[in-house]
Amino acid sequence: MSTTSLARELKAALKTYPDFPSEGISFEDFLPIFANHELFQKLIEAFKIHIQESLADKKIDYVVGLESRGFLFGPTLALAIGAGFVPVRKPGKLPGTIVQTSFKKEYGEDVFEMQVGAIPPDSNVIVVDDILATGGSATAAGSLVKQVGGTILEFMFVMELEFLKGRNTLPAPTFTLLSGQQR
Repeated sequence: MSTTSLARELKAALKTYPDFPSEGISFEDFLPIFANHELFQKLIEAFKIHIQESLADKKIDYVVGLESRGFLFGPTLALAIGAGFVPVRKPGKLPGTIVQTSFKKEYGEDVFEMQVGAIPPDSNVIVVDDILATGGSATAAGSLVKQVGGTILEFMFVMELEFLKGRNTLPAPTFTLLSGQQR
């Protein structure tokens, strides 16, 4: 199976919510994929195929998932490719010494944190999240990975809202399985 055929099937399972989380935003929800174990497996398989095709010559040490939707498939993807999983969290949720960065996103501002020592220096990392919009949260996660000494091989997303041009802000190659609404 190819990522293209898997993407078509996964796209059909999405549900759209207008004006969520705020007026003017059309939120494409990929949670229905998780309600069906076969679709969830296909989501992971699509990412694995991409990794095998694009990063075959690289060892991936860690998958970094962004709070909160990156937590839904990041750990499963990490297990599937034989890598560790490291969360990027909102403030006050991680014990120990942390690094922190603030960022702007399409509908507000936020802060992310990561534990120091969660990723050893010179580790190869992919960063995963559900949606690439403006690129603010992914850029912030990338900043945290660099602060702890990791190397970002690629950013990966289930969906991209291309009209927001978020991929232009990211400091490493970017893969998105699905494209979202156009404007």
